[in-house]
Amino acid sequence: MNVLVVHNYYQQAGGEDAVFHAETEALRARGVNVRLHTVHNDSIGGQNPVGTALGTVWNARSARALAAVAREHRAEVVHFHNTFPLVSPAAYRAAQSAGAAVVQTLHNFRLLCANALLFRDGHVCEACVGRTPPSPAVQHACYRGSRAGSAVVATMLTTHRLLGTYERQVDLYIALSEFSRQKLIQGGLPADRLVVKPNFLSGEAARLAEAAAPGTADGAGAGAYALFVGRLSPEKGTATLLRAWERLGQRLPLRIVGDGPLAPQVAEAAQRQGGVEWLGRQPPARVLELMRGAALLAFPSECYENFPMTLVEAFASGLPVVASDLGAMPGIVEHGHTGRLFRPGDPADLAAQVEWLLAHPAEHAAMRRAARREYETHYTEERNVELLLGLYRQARARRQARPTLATGRVPG
Repeated sequence: MNVLVVHNYYQQAGGEDAVFHAETEALRARGVNVRLHTVHNDSIGGQNPVGTALGTVWNARSARALAAVAREHRAEVVHFHNTFPLVSPAAYRAAQSAGAAVVQTLHNFRLLCANALLFRDGHVCEACVGRTPPSPAVQHACYRGSRAGSAVVATMLTTHRLLGTYERQVDLYIALSEFSRQKLIQGGLPADRLVVKPNFLSGEAARLAEAAAPGTADGAGAGAYALFVGRLSPEKGTATLLRAWERLGQRLPLRIVGDGPLAPQVAEAAQRQGGVEWLGRQPPARVLELMRGAALLAFPSECYENFPMTLVEAFASGLPVVASDLGAMPGIVEHGHTGRLFRPGDPADLAAQVEWLLAHPAEHAAMRRAARREYETHYTEERNVELLLGLYRQARARRQARPTLATGRVPG
C-alpha cells in the first residue's frame, strides 16, 4: 500500500507531532510505502498576513503541490494529521483529484472550535458546536485573543461547512476517544465516517516504559513523588494542581515537567511551597525516567482532552493516573482500577484522591499492574498499526465506491 502522510507542524512541538512520527515509523516497519509531505508554521513570519489568512481558507498553491506528490507516489491513501493553517482544507480535494482515499486524524476540536479546545474564560465552552457561522468565536476572540484571527478561522469553518468539504471530501475521520467521536458528531461530522483509534507508544519510548513497568527486576516505581507532565496553562488545571499541593506537599512531593504561560506561578510556588519542584521542559526519555520513580501521574485538565500521549506513557510505565472526571478521561482512566477520578477544578478532591492512594498501598500496587495491562491490551504499537491498516483499507474501499473525481487541475 502506498500512503502519503501529511502534517502541518505547529511552532511549538506537541503530542500531534509525536503521534505523526510514531505512526510513520510503525507503518514503515511493516513494509508500507510511506512518503511524507510536511510544512512548518515557522514559515508564517515571512508571509503576507492577508495571504496567510486567505490561504488558511483555501491554499491553492499547497493543494497543487500535494496533488503532484500524491500522483508521483501513486498514493492509495493520503492520511492527514494537521492541515491548519498552511495546508488548508483544499488539500482534501487535491488528494481526491489524485485518486487517493482521504483519512483525517482529529487530534483536537478545530473543526468545531476556533481555539480547538472547546475552552474559554477558564471553563468548557460549546457555544460554537453545531453552529454555522461560529460567530461566538469572533465575539470572544477565541483564537489567540484576536478577533481578526478568530474571524479567519470562523471563515474557514463556515466556508467548508457550506461547501460540504467535511462531508464529501474525507473518506474516514479518526477520533482518539469515544467521547471525542460523539462530540464531533454533535458538531455535524458524519457519524458513519467517524471511527475511534487511540494513540499508542512505539520504538524507544515503548522500550523505556517496559523497563519502568511493574514486575521488573529492580522494583521500578518506588513512588517517591507525584508527577505532572504538560503545558502550564489554565486549561491544563495548573492552578488546581498547585492548590492541591498546598495540602499534599508534606506527604508526597510533586515534580512538574513542562512550560507555558503559567510558568511564573509554578516557579513562585516551587520557591514558596515545600514539596513542589519545577523541572521545566524535559526530553521524552527523561519523562519516562521520571515516571519510573513516581507514585502517580496527576492529570488535572479542565478542558476536553482527546487522548494525551502522557496517559499512554503512564500506563505503559505501570503508573496510576489521578485525573479530572471530565470529557474522555472517565473512558480512559477507570476509577479504582487504573487510577482515581476527581471533580474538575476542585483541589480538595484532587488532594483527597491522592491521599486515598497513599493510604491504600495494596490497591495502589494493583493499579500499577492494571495500568500496565491496559497498555498491553489497547495501546501497543502492534495493535494500533493493525487497526490503522484496517482503517486505510476501509477508506480505500469507500473511495473506490464513490464516483471518481476528475483528475484535472486542482481549483485555485
